[in-house]
Amino acid sequence: MRCPKDNNSTLIDRTLDGGLAVQYCPSTEGQWIRDQEYRAWLENQNAEPDATLVAQRLTSLEFDPAAEDLKAALCPECGHYLTRAKVMTRKSFFVERCGKCGGIWCDRGEWEALQMLGLHTRLDELFSGEWQTLVRERQQSDRQREATIDKLGSDLAGRIFDLAEALKAHPNGDFGVAYLMQQFNKAE
Repeated sequence: MRCPKDNNSTLIDRTLDGGLAVQYCPSTEGQWIRDQEYRAWLENQNAEPDATLVAQRLTSLEFDPAAEDLKAALCPECGHYLTRAKVMTRKSFFVERCGKCGGIWCDRGEWEALQMLGLHTRLDELFSGEWQTLVRERQQSDRQREATIDKLGSDLAGRIFDLAEALKAHPNGDFGVAYLMQQFNKAE
């Protein structure tokens, strides 16, 4: 079986920590995970971390995606296009899956990143509409945050971000938001 990212390289059998059998590319260091192997391995795994813990890990993970992550690929087993699911960390990366046979492709370091995030046991979620909606919402939030920094400067923007978090955490934070809005309405 050929590597989906380097057609000149043949995949070799390998077993990851935890006993997951994969096909490994010595050239790109990527890994092909057959659906049936993943499902069998998944049955023996512990409970998944909760969504809050995963979200915290997403914002703190330091990971540099492989150059091959940007390349489209075909399934090494059945030749269908691999669909991509975006994992947004400080530097986003894509996990790929075959829509026909269900196999998963992880470029160099992605499986380890998924393990650190607690997403390696939740791969089905990455390809769900709900996950993709969350990714788009996070992208929008990141753009708004960058625009706020651009318009107000990093010092004032940082103070506003801190105030927003404090108001969200306070049981009567909505009163603070209402006060600020009232002050802006008076200024007009």
